Order: sequence, then C-alpha cells, then structure tokens
Amino acid sequence: MSTIRRTDPGPSAVVAAADLRKKYGDVEAVRGLSFDVEAGQIIGLLGPNGAGKTTTVNMLATLVRLDGGQASIGGFDVATQPDQVRQLIGLAGQAAAVDEKLTARENLELFGRLYKIPRSQRRQRVDELIERFDMSEFADRVAGSYSGGERRRLDVVAALVADPPALFLDEPTTGLDPRSRAALWNTITELADSGTAIVLTTQYLDEADRLADEVLIIDRGIVIASGTPESLKRSLQQDVLEVHVGDGDLFRALDCLGQIEGLGVNQEEGSVAIPVGDDAAVSLAALQRLQDCGVSISDFQLRRPTLDDVFLALTGSTTDHEEVLA
Repeated sequence: MSTIRRTDPGPSAVVAAADLRKKYGDVEAVRGLSFDVEAGQIIGLLGPNGAGKTTTVNMLATLVRLDGGQASIGGFDVATQPDQVRQLIGLAGQAAAVDEKLTARENLELFGRLYKIPRSQRRQRVDELIERFDMSEFADRVAGSYSGGERRRLDVVAALVADPPALFLDEPTTGLDPRSRAALWNTITELADSGTAIVLTTQYLDEADRLADEVLIIDRGIVIASGTPESLKRSLQQDVLEVHVGDGDLFRALDCLGQIEGLGVNQEEGSVAIPVGDDAAVSLAALQRLQDCGVSISDFQLRRPTLDDVFLALTGSTTDHEEVLA
C-alpha cells in the first residue's frame, strides 16, 4: 500500500503537508510524512505512543519548528507565516487548556477575547456554541466540577470559538468512558459535516475506523500505509479467528499457538486473534491445537479483519503479546 505523497497541495486542500521531518537529538520523530486535508474531511493519524503523531500536529500548529519539508494551512506557510496560520486553526491537545476556576461560558468568552473577536459578536458566538454542542446543562458551572467528558467537550469547543477552517485534535478521547467518547465522536462528525478540515490523532483503532475518511498508519515517524478504513481492511485479505479462553488460560494458549505472524491478544478480554486466511481448515486446526493443549475455550468466532489486525500485520508489532509473556 502506498503512502500519500503530495509535494503540492490539492486545489481544495485546507491543510497541506509535504515531507515533514523533525529530529530530537539522534531520534527522528517524524521522517518524511505527507498528506492533504480538504474541507469537511477527517484524516486520522493512527499509531502507538511515540509514533510521531503529536509531533506532526505540533509542527502544523506552529508549536514546533519544522526540520524539513513544507506545510501550509489555507495557503499560508507554517514556517514563514505562523501568525496568519494561527488565525486559521483550532487545537485541542492531550491536556485540557481550560481554566478550572471559570465556567464553560466564561472560558469561551476568554478564548473569544484572545482571538480578538468583537464583544458584540463574541457573546453571540459563545451562545451559539453552547447550544450547538449541547452544553447548556453545565455551561454555568465551574470547569473544575466537570466530568472528563464535559471537560473534553469544552476543550474541543474552545478551539472552535474563532470558527477555524482547520482543527487539530490530539487524542481527544483518551481516558473518557464509552458514553463520553460517543458524544465527542458525534461532535467531531458534526464539525466535519459543517466543512471543517480535521486532523485527528489517536491510538484507538475503533476511533479511526469510526471517524476518519482516510487513515495514515504511522510507525516510528513514517507512514507505513494509508487509505480508507475499509480499503485497509480489505487489503489484508484474511479472516481472523477470535478465541476467548477460560480464566487463567491465556498464557497456555499463547504458548500453545507459538509465534504466529500477526497474532493478536486482548489481555482484558482473555482472547487471542489468529490470522487464518480464507481456509476454514486453518481455523479448525488452531482450535484443535488449543484443545490438545488443554486450553479451555469459552467462545470463538470467525470475523473479518479490523484496523487492529491491519496494524499488527503491517508493523509486525505484538507488543501486547510480548507484555503478557514478559
């Protein structure tokens, strides 16, 4: 699978990045990353911690200097026109940027002043955002009393006060419960539907699958594959046998299966994911092997690949597997 390599931004690109590079000492955090984002499009940067996702966002948001390559937002060069770029972007980083002593309404008012929005327009804009993103219930409580989901929603909405054409979301749902994640996903989808170009970094494969129009899988600073979530899953061309084992049998199952390329493991669920191609006999043989080893099988299913399977196959990473065996 080829990576997205554009030296010139497309005619409708809001965000354009070409051959981005960043080095910290001897470590190359980003090595030649390229992509475009059009209005209304969500690009997902997917990868584990340390893959270079946050560094990429920080370069595009003018927070970190580029060591190589070019980037532009709305036609303005990130390196040479940072002031203009900052007027066109919103950024919600991994740490909440809101003041816990202020209410949501006061926080949004503060951001409006920082963006130099006239007072008459600022109040109207804040009211619009509170209503649009369903924040009325907590808009007049101090942020220090918010749940994780409410705080994260405020952080994202604060990045929208100036109605930027480009929005950068750096792992926006980390630490949120499933209901809060779903609510924030709806917010992100609404923003894209309204025409905002969004760059989303995440280490959650289901999040990239749900939100991104196109995914860039990043490993050690480079793009190792790109495409729509569906095209990436189709490219794997293999079914997966997911086996749930009895309590305490996960170690035994992993020892029994040995070093299978692309083998995945979910320690919390007590399950292993075995690539089996399209041959039913392979699935039967794996189940028989587990049974012969005395592994208790509580449930199993044959399913189509997920982005998780794609990532394991492309990177050869079995970090969860290795942690279990360590």
